[in-house]
Amino acid sequence: MKLPLPKTLFGRLLAIVMVPMILVQVVTILVFYERHWDTVTRYMATNLSADVAVIVDRYASDQSPDQFKDTRAFARRYFQFDVQWDQGGILTEEQPNNHSEYAYQMLDQGLQSRLSYPYSINLHLNEDWLSVGVQFPNGVMQINAGRKRIFSSTSILVILWTVSTSVLLFGIALVFLRGQVRPIVRLARAARQLGLGRPAADYQLAGAKEVRLAGRAFQAMRQRIQRQMVKRTEMLAGVSHDLRTPLTRMKLQLEFLPDGAEKNGIREDILDMEAMIEGYINFASNAVTEDMIDINIKDIITASISSFGLPADQLTFTNPDLDVKTIPLRKRGIRRAMDNLIGNAVRHGQHCEVSVTNDEHQIQIIIDDDGPGIPKDQRIAVLRPFVQLDPDKTKSDSSHGTGLGLSIANDAALSHGGNLLLGDSPMGGLRVRLQLPV
Repeated sequence: MKLPLPKTLFGRLLAIVMVPMILVQVVTILVFYERHWDTVTRYMATNLSADVAVIVDRYASDQSPDQFKDTRAFARRYFQFDVQWDQGGILTEEQPNNHSEYAYQMLDQGLQSRLSYPYSINLHLNEDWLSVGVQFPNGVMQINAGRKRIFSSTSILVILWTVSTSVLLFGIALVFLRGQVRPIVRLARAARQLGLGRPAADYQLAGAKEVRLAGRAFQAMRQRIQRQMVKRTEMLAGVSHDLRTPLTRMKLQLEFLPDGAEKNGIREDILDMEAMIEGYINFASNAVTEDMIDINIKDIITASISSFGLPADQLTFTNPDLDVKTIPLRKRGIRRAMDNLIGNAVRHGQHCEVSVTNDEHQIQIIIDDDGPGIPKDQRIAVLRPFVQLDPDKTKSDSSHGTGLGLSIANDAALSHGGNLLLGDSPMGGLRVRLQLPV
């Protein structure tokens, strides 16, 4: 059975601290009422019934007016009782209150064993007094005693002490746990920023030893990732520069060769090599070296669609009026991804539709076409670099020629903490979903 635990770490830590403490307090109170309340109430009822019996026996020995006065003075002096006499009175039976039934029973048992006269008990004469009425042949003696003689205030004090200490401990635990959870929350936010491809600034390490250790490991990991991405871009940029120099010389030398099939073949090879180098640079430039800016994704979609210059019956933006949130993006990287995705759709299909949806968690760009699509068993493979479904097809641009178009788009999505998903389109071709977290 799954326990209904709090969702947050702070809530779970608080539950770990508070639940055992509350259980201990509850058990303590139950034990107190079962043992202490029972014992104290029985002891106080026994003492009170014994004191009442002393007063009754003293008056019963000589039921004269003088004896009553002497008994009344004796009760006031030694027991702090207030004794009243009702000449010719008749005893009335009092019913116990529900909240004092146990005290009533204990006092009743004590009086039964000590009095030979009829009696009645009223534990709620008023806020300060209880009374015991005793029926004599010539009247009724009412013995009034303080309620504290049978009702102990210890129970109230124990409950107040338990509640107050619980509140105090809860406050201390609240402050302590907040201080322990705060560094974990900062670490989680920094990790999320890194996962979304956004800048994650260094923060001051704090908290427990394990939390500091995790923070140091995260900072080292972030620095390694950034260095790796920068070095990858620098390396490919250097390689492209070094390769373009001999290619330029080859193109110059090629102009001095006589025209013919051999010259045309060499020219095609040089163009292919330039296209591959350009594709590598485009793929490497998707690394997180570009600064993020707040931008509306609709502006990028509109600009990308306009760059193709196709009529609306071939390339359509279905919902340009939708209200879409502005989020931090690497503009060039997302624009390159949109160009590649839309370019693939219009290249392989007769008609392409672009739409966008958003909610509180993510923005999703959907690109549908009516082309041949991609088989299900190859949809994961085509997201890897340099993978082509039809490598013999005539190369029309650098991304298609090197098999980097979908890889560049997928890399752009991952660098923003999103996903690129391929599926079946309602138009019969391929549906591409570019998901970006808000």
